[in-house]
Amino acid sequence: MNTEGWLADTRTSYDTVATSYAEQVRDLLDQTPYERTALTLFADLVQTTGGGPVADVGCGSGRITAYLRDLGVDTFGIDLSPAMIEVARRDHPGLRFEVGSMTDLDLADASMAGLVAWYSLIHVPDDEIGSVFAHFRRVLRPSGPLLLGFHVGDESRLKTQGYGGHPMKTYVHRRQPGQVAAWLDDAGFAVEAQMTLSSAESPLGAILFARRQSDTQEGYSSTRSCRSPA
Repeated sequence: MNTEGWLADTRTSYDTVATSYAEQVRDLLDQTPYERTALTLFADLVQTTGGGPVADVGCGSGRITAYLRDLGVDTFGIDLSPAMIEVARRDHPGLRFEVGSMTDLDLADASMAGLVAWYSLIHVPDDEIGSVFAHFRRVLRPSGPLLLGFHVGDESRLKTQGYGGHPMKTYVHRRQPGQVAAWLDDAGFAVEAQMTLSSAESPLGAILFARRQSDTQEGYSSTRSCRSPA
């Protein structure tokens, strides 16, 4: 897979639609009570594990970043699209937003108390997911919570326009929760909860909670999973 190719296409696509995207999704959480509950639970998990900085990776126009900040979480946003970051800074002055990629997170090891990827993994090809989750694990503290939102399905489609009819060129990948959970397990996460739902966010979406395991926990989990039945 040509990483630079799909990243460049995704960046250009969201640079093109940034303003119209922000307008369309600005009030989406008002229509999604279950998603708001999931975000509130995530905020509670971060705070009960001691608090600290949380990265909203693939933050888009910053609506999830701002919602978590309103819940008392020290959240900042990262997005591949410079135009999206400009919109996020405009719409949420005072919050921190940076241009960056989940394929190469410029964050220190074990520096994050939590991490969110809210419908931002949907453009990452299957063969890049393992590397992305490895970065997530690297930057999270042991037992740090991870919250994922994504579209459910078994297909990938090329999106050629969207958000006001502007041209786009990026694949949207729909995945089964079980597959995402397996990838997380391989990357050193323990999946704690998952649910599927239909809402304004997605005709069929999934929300998944996981925690970064410590090296000791990961080793124990791998040993246990390889045991033969009694």
